[in-house]
Amino acid sequence: MLKTVDDHYAQLLGPVYAWMVGDLDTAFARSDADLDALSPPSRQLPKPDAAAVDLGAGFGLHAIPLARRGFSVVAVDSCEILLQDLRQRTGSLPIRTVNANLLDFRAHLAAPADVILCMGDTLTHLPDQSSVEALFKDAAASLNPGGLFIATFRDYVTATLQDEARFIPVRSDADRILTCFLDYADATVTVHDLLYQREGGSWRLHVGSYRKLRLAPQWVDRQLYSLGLAVVRDTVPGGMVRVTARKPPAAAEGRTGGGAGAGTGS
Repeated sequence: MLKTVDDHYAQLLGPVYAWMVGDLDTAFARSDADLDALSPPSRQLPKPDAAAVDLGAGFGLHAIPLARRGFSVVAVDSCEILLQDLRQRTGSLPIRTVNANLLDFRAHLAAPADVILCMGDTLTHLPDQSSVEALFKDAAASLNPGGLFIATFRDYVTATLQDEARFIPVRSDADRILTCFLDYADATVTVHDLLYQREGGSWRLHVGSYRKLRLAPQWVDRQLYSLGLAVVRDTVPGGMVRVTARKPPAAAEGRTGGGAGAGTGS
């Protein structure tokens, strides 16, 4: 049965998401590497009042490394199960969790941010392209001059999986087996998740399906560039597309052209 993204995560993926990621030390090391590879302000020690927003924060793979770097982080996610996990990992780090629709994130900000992240495959979870455009517009408006918007997403447009390649083993161990398969439509791809789990000494199958958007990387570039951001695109380990969009410094705001143009990178 096709579910909303929120229902799918609440009922199936949320409770097993940390397990699905695998070794957490390795996962957090990858997140640290994501941030280390970026240009300032995320790589250098931030100013004392530096603020960051993590959209689709999950259990904190990027919110925690950002906070350890000195950022005050607003971690937004629509899955309360994942945010509970994040709170247990936060300790004394300056992270405020918000259980909300990502499209409403501006209502939870007290001031502009220096970094806004939307990592993993979060962008494709939005309901339609107009929602992606709205998120980009709000992100650009919420950045301080010189601030960064960074997003990663899977390209379901350029490389369409065929036949048995649509069946993807996610993770398995002695007690769980998670596999997904994909059905493509013009603007979306339906993800079917099949989770076999040992319960009470026997195996039980949990099945859920939800839609993701097919976002062309060039389209994402154009949307961000149209908002006056300098855009660089590359590919990160795991095959994700990454876009890094910088808001012009204060002295450059209002000028046209310049910066890294849309469609740069691979």
